[in-house]
Amino acid sequence: MSSHLTCFLEIDSQSDFTIHNLPYGIFSETPQGTKRVGVAIGDWVIDLAHLEAHGLLAINGHQDCFNQATLNKFIETGKHNWQKVRTTLQSLLSAENPTLRDDVVLRQNALFKQNTVTLHLPIQVSGYTDFYSSKEHATNVGTMFRDPKNALLPNWSELPVGYNGRASSVIVSGKDIVRPSGQIKLPDQERPVFSATRKLDFELETAFIVGKATELGEPIAIADAWEHIFGMVLLNDWSARDIQQWEYVPLGPFNAKTFASAISPWVVTMQALEPFKVKGPEQQPKPLCYLEENIANSYDIHLSIEVQSPQSAHADVICQTNFKYMYWSMAQQLTHHTIAGCNVQVGDLMGSGTISGPTEDAYGSLLELTWNTTKPLTLSNGEKRGFLQDGDRVVMKGYCEKAGIRVGFGEVANSILPARQFSFHQTEDLSYETV
Repeated sequence: MSSHLTCFLEIDSQSDFTIHNLPYGIFSETPQGTKRVGVAIGDWVIDLAHLEAHGLLAINGHQDCFNQATLNKFIETGKHNWQKVRTTLQSLLSAENPTLRDDVVLRQNALFKQNTVTLHLPIQVSGYTDFYSSKEHATNVGTMFRDPKNALLPNWSELPVGYNGRASSVIVSGKDIVRPSGQIKLPDQERPVFSATRKLDFELETAFIVGKATELGEPIAIADAWEHIFGMVLLNDWSARDIQQWEYVPLGPFNAKTFASAISPWVVTMQALEPFKVKGPEQQPKPLCYLEENIANSYDIHLSIEVQSPQSAHADVICQTNFKYMYWSMAQQLTHHTIAGCNVQVGDLMGSGTISGPTEDAYGSLLELTWNTTKPLTLSNGEKRGFLQDGDRVVMKGYCEKAGIRVGFGEVANSILPARQFSFHQTEDLSYETV
């Protein structure tokens, strides 16, 4: 990892978007304007479509990769081109290279302040899968709702547990979340009621984006899995805990998870994350041979959650954890996903599952942080929270830092709107109470 790369732009040392990062996203100059590919650098976005039009980012055999409304076409060009474009951009942004530095017109047309543009969903999500790969999180939930001595089911330590989610409701940071409604079974009633969720929760996750497709019936070997991963984003996999508790047996989450899964707008590439690789937790029992990895297969990514009440001028940091605690790696998740012959497509999104650490302040959901409302949080303004209230804003952040080099993800932030009122004859009370 070289710390000698310097950018001709002035970039704060604590910026997530240094010349060592260069994450990809989709932006437009106005909310309804033309979308194209950009890269974050400091407080700026560099317009790759403009650089491409000026012959500075040519990819052999591929035309108009960056004048696109999603990253999918560029990702499809393959790993060689991912690396080539990254190297070219680092050179163009280098303090020693006059091409962009000294061309005032080119610079004015290619660089936009991030706070003046609109950021969009960076990929066309072909499919969405969510895993359940934090041992600490799975143990906490199992302890809460089952016998603590049998918190983990027998299969959890043998395979990466997951479920197929809903790609159509993947949204980008900044979009408001409408409180979902559904069936809830209250403990003192014989039948369920129809109600707005009383237990709206966040789930602190990351997700990886598939960068190389496979054919139906073609599994991905564990040794090849990393070649199929383009990059990572932050993910808030929103959850309605009370709806989920009633519906998840026997087939798993449904309406409790389909209403929104929010990702950060910038995709951090695996090349940028390479210097921050670490070895994941020891796996016992030893995985079956098709899941065996004997390499550094995790990443030292600092993660945090902030909640801001509409009655407060400031957000409160309520959780700090780390991706390195994840029991199952991204490669193991991808390999297991395809082992039966499931094909993957460019743009597929694979969620990590809630990321919890070993201490109470490292739990990645309110379900755990408040132990299902039995230990409510007190915010800095004195308000208490068991689960989220209307108007609350949830912000997730993540970054890596080592030897003076910082590579960050920015944030995924969303605010909560009240539940929709329905036009059909309503007999149940749509109101809800929360701690």
